[in-house]
Amino acid sequence: MQNELITDATLVKQYIHGDESALEQLILRHKQRIYGFIFSKVYDHEVTNDIFQDTFMKVIRTIKKGKYNEEGKFLPWVMRIAHNLVIDYFRKHSRMPKFNNSGDFNIFSVLGDSALNAEKKIIKEQVASDIRRLINELPEDQKQVLVMRMYNDLSFKEISEKTGVSINTALGRMRYALINMRKIIDKHNIILTN
Repeated sequence: MQNELITDATLVKQYIHGDESALEQLILRHKQRIYGFIFSKVYDHEVTNDIFQDTFMKVIRTIKKGKYNEEGKFLPWVMRIAHNLVIDYFRKHSRMPKFNNSGDFNIFSVLGDSALNAEKKIIKEQVASDIRRLINELPEDQKQVLVMRMYNDLSFKEISEKTGVSINTALGRMRYALINMRKIIDKHNIILTN
């Protein structure tokens, strides 16, 4: 197919000069890899679609502002944007991967890194331990909502029914739990990355 012969860099230039179809070609060319990458981190098609769209909105804004200068490295640049948006999603929603009540929670199961070396495993186990400690420092009502949401994957409607509080109260408790976790992280200088 002739379109495959046109480089990403050429398509970006064409888009900069007003050819909207050039961007469409870039999106179609790389959609499967970028979408697959995002989905492998969030395991949710709706969220993946949102992050995919946000990724290309950021691509468009950056190119239109004249700030794109990754000549010949379009896909790695877009993947970096997607990766950053995935991280932003987890931070914003404080959505951790689902885990069971056994306490074997591992936030890095989301990152899907099967080739961990021993050092990384130790660091990741430490982070998991830190997160369990953070959860235990929360006030009981906040901890209850957070555990029901994160451990048991209950909706806020279900949490509301089980705890006998309104959905807004359950949402508020979750919000405060996340705020308090951030404060504890800052206070103790806990670093939750490797």
